[in-house]
Amino acid sequence: MPPNFDTSVPNIARIYDAMLGGKDNFAADRDAADRLTEVEPLAPLYARQHREFIGRAVRLVAGYGIRQFLDVGTGLPTMDNVHQIAHRQAPGSHVVYVDNDPNVCAHARALLADDPGTVAVVEEDLRRPEEILAHPETRRLIDFDEPLCVLVTAVLHFVPDADDPHRSIRVLTEAMCPGSHLVISHITDEEVRRTRPDDNRTGMDVFAKSNAPMHPRNVPDIERFLDGLDRHEPGLACISEWAAPNLSVIRDDLRDTWLGAVARKP
Repeated sequence: MPPNFDTSVPNIARIYDAMLGGKDNFAADRDAADRLTEVEPLAPLYARQHREFIGRAVRLVAGYGIRQFLDVGTGLPTMDNVHQIAHRQAPGSHVVYVDNDPNVCAHARALLADDPGTVAVVEEDLRRPEEILAHPETRRLIDFDEPLCVLVTAVLHFVPDADDPHRSIRVLTEAMCPGSHLVISHITDEEVRRTRPDDNRTGMDVFAKSNAPMHPRNVPDIERFLDGLDRHEPGLACISEWAAPNLSVIRDDLRDTWLGAVARKP
């Protein structure tokens, strides 16, 4: 384990892993996941749908000829990781995983030890996009003169406004050549805060006690991450619409809670 590894503090990557039924989590993470599920019984379904959204996004951009992927804030390796999806679509695709959590990076490196030629792990932070772009492993596998896909999923809502996540995304998209794609997902709590304020406070409290408090944003602020890009249908939409367009079990007050988008740089 990395130094100063504290299993008593819930960790967002491990909470997500617990939601997905993974094994790389501890009691504090499972307790946090249980509290979230008590507040919102559909939370585990949403976690699975988010993975399906990522899969659909990777397949979509691979269909446009994208063969290199930069996954920022990747989280713990789980079912159907980006490189596995990409390699099924186009063997030999290059994938760079980026995360600021040493434990996440250690797990990812162990998983990818047999495939150093096309996949790499970079321990860096979304709040330092220049360092991500300049990292030797990024430069080894990503050719910025060719179209690529940058994925920033389930991470932006853990970056406070004070750290200017919009600037981080702008730096990343400015580094992409035309024909590249950006994939984002982001939580907004506007509707739940209005209809179920007590549940919303409980959910926010779970993350406040984790290693990364949550910072939901309103829809216009989320749309700003996509400035200057052309969105693929269904646009900035509930991840259930991306994962399963005909799904009917999502309540109206959850339909606009976790949003996702795939956008192309013209």
